[in-house]
Amino acid sequence: MAKITKINARKIIDSRGNPTVEVDIYKDNKLIGRAAAPSGASKGTFEVKDYPEGGVEIGVKNFNENVAKKLDGIEVGSQANFDSKLHEIDGTENFASIGGNITIAASLAYAKASANIEGIELYEMILKQGNVKARMPKPLGNIIGGGKHAINGTTMQEFLAVSSGRNYVSSAFANISVHKKVSELLKLKFPSMSLGLGDEKAWVAPLTDIEAIEIMSNAIKYCSEKAGVEISPAIDLAASEFFENGKYQYKNKALSVDEQVEYVANLAEKFNIKILEDPFDEEEFEGFSELTKKIGRNTLIVGDDLFVTNKARLLKGIKAKAANAILIKPNQIGTLTDMIETVTLANKNNYQTVISHRSGETEDSTISHLAVGLGIGYIKTGTIGGERTAKHNELIRIEEKINNK
Repeated sequence: MAKITKINARKIIDSRGNPTVEVDIYKDNKLIGRAAAPSGASKGTFEVKDYPEGGVEIGVKNFNENVAKKLDGIEVGSQANFDSKLHEIDGTENFASIGGNITIAASLAYAKASANIEGIELYEMILKQGNVKARMPKPLGNIIGGGKHAINGTTMQEFLAVSSGRNYVSSAFANISVHKKVSELLKLKFPSMSLGLGDEKAWVAPLTDIEAIEIMSNAIKYCSEKAGVEISPAIDLAASEFFENGKYQYKNKALSVDEQVEYVANLAEKFNIKILEDPFDEEEFEGFSELTKKIGRNTLIVGDDLFVTNKARLLKGIKAKAANAILIKPNQIGTLTDMIETVTLANKNNYQTVISHRSGETEDSTISHLAVGLGIGYIKTGTIGGERTAKHNELIRIEEKINNK
């Protein structure tokens, strides 16, 4: 059995120009696994700690000087054993010692190393271990950005398109057509203004939330009819970011939890919104439950900050019937094994799954393999931009490989 002979972390650059981390795994001086961790702007309180005190550089130094030698010699091929070792070395509940971004990079690099040793793709290795069939996710792409992803933008954080084409490539290009159409509509609305792009390459403009939804809806209707592809609108409110003093603080109003339920439900019905992510604060299980009861039959109510890819928090949500879908971000929980356990729990309880990039991304396309290997329903990874299209292009390659088989 192959064993790790060297593991090394380094500081690299994310898509916002900030530092993040990448981990390499070697066998006999040959690179067999590499993975990088993204960075989020709006982070849930209950995520694992991304780095130890001191940040990326201190975390990388600690990993290379103290953690790596404890991982040398571990056999490749037992993900649960490797991830358990990371927990053991760290010794905290939230990876405060090593840093969750560093542990997830190491965990995913190990998974790639295991697939490499077997001579198969990562998604194929995950399929072998699971109980699902390979499934291509539907692309969920950010079109108009606001909230923490933009300056002077909307209160809600993301206005997205989700396409259901005959294959992944047609769906991805359908989302791109919406992105381009929105650009045209914004230029008509603001003819003397230079339009900008936010963190995730979504358009940023001085719009109200309603204006953004209307522009999105008009673009989607046009592109859907032209391409003959079903395209639907989606919104990530990231409501924890504008929840203050017990109310949801919009630019022209402040809503109670009950009022927020009615407001969001009416938006979903009026604009046929397919997916609503984080419409409430990260501790508002009751609000999620009420909204799910009200519109969950036709709309996916997705918990991100609510669940933070954490099995225990998802279980609490299941018991409260809060939401009917979960966002999956591997670095929120710190290891692939922990992530898979959360996905498995979601599947068993009929919660839809959406795997997601983060606002500060890298060219790493591991989540594309995780989406297919775990049978995840949707992948949220922007629409354009190299760090986003890296995921789309990898899924196009995977789909081609599956079809050829």
